[in-house]
Amino acid sequence: MTTQLTPILTKFWDHPQSWTLATYEDNEGYDGLSKALSMKPEELVAATKDSGLRGRGGAGFPTGMKWGFLPPPDGGPRYLVVNADESEPGTCKDTPLMMAAPHFLIEGMAITSYAIGCTHAFIYLRGELVHVYRRLMRAVEEAYAAGHLGTDIHGSGFDLDITVHAGAGAYICGEETALLDSLEGRRGQPRLKPPFPAVAGLYARPTVVNNVESIASVPSILLHGADWFKNMGTEKSSGFGIFSLSGHVKRPGQYEAPLGITLRELLDLAGGMKDPQQKLKFWTPGGSSTPLFTDAHLDVPLDFESVGAAGSMLGTRALQIFDETTCVVRAVERWTDFYKHESCGKCTPCREGTWWLSQILERLEHGEGSEADLDKLLDLCDNILGRSFCALADGATSPITSSIQYFRDEYVAHLTHGGCPFDRDASTLFAKEKETASA
Repeated sequence: MTTQLTPILTKFWDHPQSWTLATYEDNEGYDGLSKALSMKPEELVAATKDSGLRGRGGAGFPTGMKWGFLPPPDGGPRYLVVNADESEPGTCKDTPLMMAAPHFLIEGMAITSYAIGCTHAFIYLRGELVHVYRRLMRAVEEAYAAGHLGTDIHGSGFDLDITVHAGAGAYICGEETALLDSLEGRRGQPRLKPPFPAVAGLYARPTVVNNVESIASVPSILLHGADWFKNMGTEKSSGFGIFSLSGHVKRPGQYEAPLGITLRELLDLAGGMKDPQQKLKFWTPGGSSTPLFTDAHLDVPLDFESVGAAGSMLGTRALQIFDETTCVVRAVERWTDFYKHESCGKCTPCREGTWWLSQILERLEHGEGSEADLDKLLDLCDNILGRSFCALADGATSPITSSIQYFRDEYVAHLTHGGCPFDRDASTLFAKEKETASA
């Protein structure tokens, strides 16, 4: 069994009061901020670039490079916005991080704000997460009281205020420009780009938008050095990350490990499949918006380049594990229903396309239609991909095209059997239907 874990962000999650400032300060908390305030802002940007830290929110864009895109100071405000609108099906890493160790995020925001010349930063949190909102608010209060936020932080002359904002619970607000519109009080819809947020973001001012885990990783990198971070992971995908295992696995949860670890190794750490008699059938490497993998991909290194070369995306490292009792058509149909519901409706390919995809998949899952519908699905996906304002529509096509690629015979079997050939009592995907029938 592998022991390749790197407990850094998760190091003290099991402490009885891991979320408190006292616990955080006992574990090098805010030492990174003190070091940062003794450096020049441009040195911090350079150190982040040198570390190779890439965005942990899905796209994997180099974090330091994003900071460097800001135009030269013009005397006006500039902003840092943390994207904590974690809504991707299967993604569940930022929420436990903010619950168990919120000061990682707050310290990271303070360092980042100093590096980019920001004096007012925002956390945009998914609205349903009331418990996380309260935890973050309390952590921010602690940081103010200890002098880690507010005016003249650590006697450096640097000022910073942090606002925690609860959104309205829309998946589309995970897209950075829709998030900014929502934060400004408007309906969350993607903006046409350019201009990009680095030039005209929040309140039309230069803005950096980063994921929770990306910003939370900054204090450790600064404190221990870029080389320390680069010694983990792979050459082009540096460092560590939180891998979220869910589904048919014995011990689901968060596993912090270097990028490049494989699912086979993570499954060993998680105790294997939930039912040892059932084999792995398919899984998502980065949430439901990434193309599916099968058991043939167990040894693909989970880094940006290797996963991309194998035909998918690392995304948010949300590893949803499905065994042989799962109907892939049913799973894809449910994901597609989600994207149809969460489409903001701004652009036609997404608004109309996700609706038609959902209708056809429902028909196929019930054994209706014909094999020609599979080609129609692929044709629709081809007409949607790359033709919308944001990546929601692209994500909706990923599980469909990949499932037809690997499991076309299963789609055909639904038509042959006149319905789903799987035992509904054995599959967790039909739990809601069974509850409704027994009510």
